[in-house]
Amino acid sequence: MSATVTFVSLVIDMEDKDELSRVKVFLDRLTERAHRMEGTCTGEHGVGQGKMKYMEAEHGLAVVEMMRTLKRALDPDNIMNPGKIVAL
Repeated sequence: MSATVTFVSLVIDMEDKDELSRVKVFLDRLTERAHRMEGTCTGEHGVGQGKMKYMEAEHGLAVVEMMRTLKRALDPDNIMNPGKIVAL
């Protein structure tokens, strides 16, 4: 089976609360579909803050806990990129 890469770029009005709400629903559905197809919610830009909520679904609780453990060990004061990838 060959891999298929699909990118989605949205142009949205950040001032339109209704549009933002619809976009969030769309992105949740898109991510769920990617996971069902053994894909990922991330791409070349990584997780950051926007995709943190999908980490456990994508990697499992044990992996996310391991990431938190490594983050605490390497950055005990949480000064390197705080609030990104995994929440402490």
